[in-house]
Amino acid sequence: MALCAAVFLQTAAMAGERKPPELLVFAAASLTNVLNELSSAWSATSGVHVRTSFAASSVLARQIEAGGKADAFISADQEWMDYLQSRNLIDKATRRSLVGNRLVLIAPADSKLELTIAPGFDLAGTLGKGRLATGDPDTVPVGRYARSALITLGVWDGIQDRLVRADNVRSAMTFVALGEVPLGIVYATDAKVDSRVRIVDTFPENTHPPITYPGAAIKGSRGEAREFLEFLAGPRASDIWVKYGFLELKK
Repeated sequence: MALCAAVFLQTAAMAGERKPPELLVFAAASLTNVLNELSSAWSATSGVHVRTSFAASSVLARQIEAGGKADAFISADQEWMDYLQSRNLIDKATRRSLVGNRLVLIAPADSKLELTIAPGFDLAGTLGKGRLATGDPDTVPVGRYARSALITLGVWDGIQDRLVRADNVRSAMTFVALGEVPLGIVYATDAKVDSRVRIVDTFPENTHPPITYPGAAIKGSRGEAREFLEFLAGPRASDIWVKYGFLELKK
């Protein structure tokens, strides 16, 4: 019996050793669709399974600060990556900007509303009695970009008290998709994947800071995290990023 037990334990140990490696990646909500496909493509060749957790960059950064055991973090802005770097929680050598995005004004797909974005445009009047959905400008990257753009265009004061401050960009888009608000501000890539909304107009790039997605390995993470980030920044991933509407960054 003792021999049988020893064989069983050895076999179980070997089975445990053969368990495929796995990465946990924390990523901005706007990356949900594209990162799932990118993760599958990398796993198919690397043999490493990728688990993803999507939320607002602010939420994820604070989870990592609180001890969340992610291997890599991909933010929708530089500020939340800076936040972790200033606390020595990322491997600075692995930090890289992966792709860019555009900021757009959206409406429900069946809405007849038309509006051209320009300095002093009548956003408040177009909203009527409705509200504008976007991420919370105090914490959520898309909300920060939106606030910057609306301040630059001179219309922030007229609408800042009429915001639906969503906890992430996908939640903001859902308010619009369900017709609960007449307008929202999200990323172009979000609007691309939801047929329930349409783009009314695109914000000029010079009205807000560049929208870039930095990625980095978390301090003490698996070595495969660096390889995964290299894949995301490389030529094999480029076509998938572009398919979902993300912008290649100038080298």
